[in-house]
Order: sequence, then structure tokens, then C-alpha cells
Amino acid sequence: MFTDEQKVQLLSDLVAIQSVNDHELDVAQYLQRVLGEHGIAARLIPLSATRSNLIAEIGQGSPVLGISGHMDVVAPGDAATWHSDPFRLTERDGSLYGRGVTDMKAGLAALVIAMIELHAAGKPAHGTIRLMATVGEEVGELGSEAFFEAGDMDDVDALLIGEPTGYRIFSAHKGSMDIKLTSTGKTAHSSMPELGSNAIDPLLTLLSRANVAFRDTDHHNDLLGDLTFNTTVFNAGDQVNSIPGQAVAEINVRTIPEFNNQLVIQTLQQLVTQQNDQGGHVVMDIYMSQSPVVEPRDNPLSRVAARVGETFSGQAIPRLALPAVTDASNLLKKKGNQFPFIVFGPGNETAHQIDEHVDRQMYLNFTTLYEQLLEAYLQ
Repeated sequence: MFTDEQKVQLLSDLVAIQSVNDHELDVAQYLQRVLGEHGIAARLIPLSATRSNLIAEIGQGSPVLGISGHMDVVAPGDAATWHSDPFRLTERDGSLYGRGVTDMKAGLAALVIAMIELHAAGKPAHGTIRLMATVGEEVGELGSEAFFEAGDMDDVDALLIGEPTGYRIFSAHKGSMDIKLTSTGKTAHSSMPELGSNAIDPLLTLLSRANVAFRDTDHHNDLLGDLTFNTTVFNAGDQVNSIPGQAVAEINVRTIPEFNNQLVIQTLQQLVTQQNDQGGHVVMDIYMSQSPVVEPRDNPLSRVAARVGETFSGQAIPRLALPAVTDASNLLKKKGNQFPFIVFGPGNETAHQIDEHVDRQMYLNFTTLYEQLLEAYLQ
């Protein structure tokens, strides 16, 4: 039904929508229109004036195969450092360039095209394919949380997320936490520090102790490796000759089942309490907490995906663990640890980078690969 040029045009249209950490409503409305033109009803689920999830189904009955992709992208940075307009899909040397083309509008477009092609052929003959397009995956995973809370995952029997993996399959990934520590002191002139209280000092001490507590540990996961703990933002002070009255540190933690999110909270809270008992005034705010996902690498969905994928890659498809977090942290809540789940989609490691791109043929391959995979799994 779709020509290669039409498939590339659909991806071009998506890249042109500047859904940078917001405005996913524009993407959702575009996909709703495209799906509707091919006889597939899609429903928008507004989360704010400019943000909306989208859900659509083909087929009927059980089993239900969930497919998901996010509609937001990260900021392009300095557009002048790109070799082409980040929001205009540009082809060079067999690759398609644009912000979000790898992460993950190519995967989202390929899933939508596969649904349309299957529906046009009167498929699937058995079961249901449910598309869940999400907002806010890059910051907070708001959309996947909304799908989970609404019960849209309750009857889902397997889940595919089209994040960029290339010809590799992932069924596990670390959790992710974003934490803010705010230290309050008292401003004073640096010539009279005794009249103030340096907000930086207790925060530096706390972070130094936290580095030891989180990095020098015997907690380990054979598949995911070790927990990682990094202070990524630190702000304090207005000028060099003033004692700062406030200091703020932001931390990203990548968790594993053996050192899970709750244990991170407990450990860090103990360090905060210890510092406050010694005269500090530090407050902790956990503003994102997504749990690790560890499902079997060898599961019914991954086996089908590996078999179908080999015909396009020309070699065996490895099944691995993914370093980055996905919407599965929310979508797979309460699904246990034997759930058929994979992350599998067109793309590479250029996500979030200048000149982000995807191989054109890989993108086109995945539109057909998904069509074959979804049908084969439900059969």
C-alpha cells in the first residue's frame, strides 16, 4: 500500500513537528488523521492543553499484543552546529537526518505503517494489536504512567517498544531516578563568613559520602551490571565574594533489581538526615523514579522477533540488556518477571546527538519487519 517514498514522507512529516518535551498533541493529531484515512479509529487521550497520548487497535479478542512508541524528542541544541535543519528530514549518503528520527520517530512511524498495512490485508486473523503512543518519555514518562493508571495494559499479553536498537533485541533495562538536593544556608560577605552559613559545604560532604555509598557496593546484576550514581547538575552562588545561601544538586541514578529505587531512597535519605543532624539544612526531592525491567531474553516474542529480524539483517539477532530506560518501567508494572517483552526498533547510537540520523534502508526494512513480526506472533 505504501511506497518507499510515502513511508519516508510520513517520517518527514513527523520530524517536522517540533515535539520537544511537549506539543505531542500535534503528533497525535497527525497520526490520528493518517490512521483514520486508512480505516483505523484512533483516540486521543489529553494530558494537558498541548500533550495527548494516542491509542488505536486493529483485530479483536485475545491475545493482545501491545506496541508502543513515544512522540516527544529532546532539544536539538545549537541548530547552527547541525549540517542541516534538525526539523527537516534530510537524506545524505543513505541516511535520514533530523531531530528525533532515531529516538524515536522512525520506530513510531514504522509501527503505524505496519498496522495500516496489516489492517488493509484484513489482519490480524486472530488477536488484537494495540498501539499506545506516549507523551513525555524523555522527561518523566508521563504518558506511559497515564496508560498504566487507565488500565490499558491490564489485558495486554506481550509488549513491543520500538525504541532504537538496530538489529538487536532487548528485554531488560536499568531503572532511572532523577533527584534534587537543595541545601539552604545564609548569605554573607566572604570577608565575614562567620555571619553566614555556606550552603555548598553540607552538599559537598553529602555528595562525597553518597559517591562512596553508591559506587563502593557489592550489589550487582549479571545482566545489567552495577548501579550508576552521578551528580549531573550543581548550582550555587551569585558572585565570588559572597557566601552562598543556597546550593542545588541534581542527580541521576540508574538502578538494578539488587539495588532498587526504594533502597536508593533509603540510603540517600539516611545521608541527608546525617548531614542535617550535623547542622545542615538539606531537602531531598525525587522527581522521577522508574524501576528496572528484567524480563527473560528468551521469550515467545523475542524468539519470533529474532527469527523475522534475521531475514532483514542477514545474521543472527543478539538478545541483550539495554542501558537506557523506556516506557516499559510504567507499562509493565504488575506484569511479573516472565512477561513477553522486547525493545526492537530502527536506529543507532546517535539519539540526542548533533546530526541524529537513521539508516534509510533500515527504517524501510522495519516497516515490513514489524508487519511480519506482529502477524507471526499472533498466529
